[in-house]
Amino acid sequence: MAKGIEIRDAHFPGRAPIDTYGNGGFRFADMSHRGSILCLPSGIHGWDMDMTKPLSVENFRRVLDEGADIEVLLVGTGTELRRLPPELRAALKARGISSDPMSTGAAVRTFNIMLAEQRAVAAALIAV
Repeated sequence: MAKGIEIRDAHFPGRAPIDTYGNGGFRFADMSHRGSILCLPSGIHGWDMDMTKPLSVENFRRVLDEGADIEVLLVGTGTELRRLPPELRAALKARGISSDPMSTGAAVRTFNIMLAEQRAVAAALIAV
């Protein structure tokens, strides 16, 4: 008898480039995920976020919790560029994280380059 869906702490417990994006999800490390993701030092995690939800401190809690290992956070805001609210920018800055919002496509490409350079980069990517 099948056990059902297995819930994991991370889809991929490490750092991996994003192979493709679009159609509401992402492919990475021979896996796929439907929905938004956080690419953090601890792994690639599903993220309950979409273009209609606010870019708030609470929605970035997991990023802030891992802030000691992140220098740059790329925020893929979907198809449209959205500014980060001042309180979120301040919370990231307080943890020494530089933030850069951009479209999700640009964030994926930039993340892959910075990851290949072995930089302390993370990405919050809203699915398109």
